Amino acid sequence: MLREHEIEIRVRYKEADPMGVLHHANYFMYFEMGRIEMLRASGGDYRKMEEEGLLIVVVKAECRFRAPARFDDVLKLRTRVKRITQAKIEHEYRLTRDGDELAVAQTTVACVDRNGKIQPIPEYLQQDDSSATD
Repeated sequence: MLREHEIEIRVRYKEADPMGVLHHANYFMYFEMGRIEMLRASGGDYRKMEEEGLLIVVVKAECRFRAPARFDDVLKLRTRVKRITQAKIEHEYRLTRDGDELAVAQTTVACVDRNGKIQPIPEYLQQDDSSATD
């Protein structure tokens, strides 16, 4: 699996408040997009994982907002795997606009089955795939 990945996001009208500022809850949606796109770029398939009965759930999330994003801004989100253990994956995020830092965040995710029982992180998610291309 890739250890770092970057995507571009354009802030949509429906994601902004009446003042045109990106609503804080939508940052976490962007972070999820970053995780899923990193998995996809590594050759992974979240839908297939779910079909196999494995779900990835957020168990911790935190974000520091540095500057507002606004409707129609083009943002870059860099997602990085900070740490992987047998039971969890920790990600870091850096959201920027034209090189200016807007938010930095971290999440911890765990793998569970359909009954919510903790499962080991699949081996293919633990492997470092530095040779993969985005």
